[in-house]
Amino acid sequence: MGASTKPRLSGMQLQVLALHRGFLRAARTKSPEERSRIEALVSQEFRRNSSQVDRKNYLYIEYLVRRGKKQLDQLKSPETVGLASLNVEASQAKTS
Repeated sequence: MGASTKPRLSGMQLQVLALHRGFLRAARTKSPEERSRIEALVSQEFRRNSSQVDRKNYLYIEYLVRRGKKQLDQLKSPETVGLASLNVEASQAKTS
């Protein structure tokens, strides 16, 4: 009767969602102006990566999650007042 029709999320998807929630929670500890800026930047970054990164590129996704965790740890620090964006493009190296 109460069976859910939603597909179960993978471990990596759960990590990404937890990271997103972590950023939003950390943003609450900052000033109201900075909170709005952080929330906008985080949403923009997550949406951009969801549309531009291939879902099967696990190595790159794991890299983004690790980088995000480091940024989140820095944001949680009381000395940190804001968040800056860092654009990292996947290398398009050609082999000869």
